[in-house]
Amino acid sequence: MTSAVIIPDFLTATLGFAVYLVGAEINARVPVLRRFNIPEPVTGGLLASIVVLILYLVANIELAFAMETRDFLLVLFFAGIGLNARLSDLISGGKPLLLLLVLTLVTILAQNVIGAAGAFMFGYPWQSGVLFGSASLIGGHGTAIAWAPDVATATGLDGATELGVAVATLGLVLAALVGGPVAKFLVEKHNLSPSRPGEDHTVGLPDTGPADSRHIDHLTVMRVLLHLNLAIISGYFLSEAIAAAGLKLPLFVPCLIMGIVIANLRSAIWPEAHPVSRTPALAMISEFALGAFLAMSLMSLQLWTIAELGAVIAVIMLAQTTFTVAFVLFVLFPIMGGGYRAAVLAAGFGGFALGATPTAIANMTAVTKRYGPSPIAFIVLPLVSAFFVDIANAIVIQAIVNF
Repeated sequence: MTSAVIIPDFLTATLGFAVYLVGAEINARVPVLRRFNIPEPVTGGLLASIVVLILYLVANIELAFAMETRDFLLVLFFAGIGLNARLSDLISGGKPLLLLLVLTLVTILAQNVIGAAGAFMFGYPWQSGVLFGSASLIGGHGTAIAWAPDVATATGLDGATELGVAVATLGLVLAALVGGPVAKFLVEKHNLSPSRPGEDHTVGLPDTGPADSRHIDHLTVMRVLLHLNLAIISGYFLSEAIAAAGLKLPLFVPCLIMGIVIANLRSAIWPEAHPVSRTPALAMISEFALGAFLAMSLMSLQLWTIAELGAVIAVIMLAQTTFTVAFVLFVLFPIMGGGYRAAVLAAGFGGFALGATPTAIANMTAVTKRYGPSPIAFIVLPLVSAFFVDIANAIVIQAIVNF
């Protein structure tokens, strides 16, 4: 008989920090992980999830983690992404944003075609293909859980929620592993480098060369934290207004938007003020928030849910991963310009097409820390993956389920 153990939030956060540091230590000692741009929290998080799996298989202990701190770190991270957004970048990023949105719509449709074909091949109702497709992959755990009851009602499929969660879990693992190697291949094959190499990093400090500690002190950190808190507080109010208007968006999206508003109003009204955007302090805090979030997310994966589906999930996810990698290499990369920014976006797109936006950002962070900054990529991809994609995905899923 399985014994469920709930880990309280404070201990979850503490374990998350430890897992992150273990991943950093392993990456420092295993050059191949750095060479293929595997993010540090991914290394530690996947190792921890294997430990959790062993506990389940050997001792019949099922660990569950309280995640309040993790969820706050996600909001904190996206507020930081907003603070880094300059109006000039948003204007120049208009065309890449539209192109990425179209490519995302194509991916949503393709994932559901692959999912429906796989479901039919293994004797599942074809409408359940959305759970092998965009509901669980581009949508992630939240979307899979939200749509599973509708799939179950429309098809009579038992265990729809468990199916969606299993696909989303494996997708998250694959997303964390494919983005970095894809970017490495593109950067080195085409000998790419940043168009503005001297620009500050959006997330994380560069791996090459020592960080300039003179730019990070208690005042710069406090200044950044104040503006992050202001973005989050105003984001809460905007979230309430959006909900009152009948729209449903994750909290981090309004906080991202308010971060953009605050950063650009501040620079317009008070241009001589101490900088907050694109500072080492904000880059460091953003990387901490993202890394801790991802470490906690991965260490809490219930990998045994994947094994229960066996060959079905293995075959369909192999097809989904093959499509994603091929699409990124031969469609997205050339359409996005074939330059360094396109390579960084390729790493990110692989991350969110199979997993989630934080995984995408972690992939891009690992790439830019090694090869150099790409600020517009960090603005364009979250706007598509955290905002537009939810709306487009919901329309496509609803059309398929109600067909």
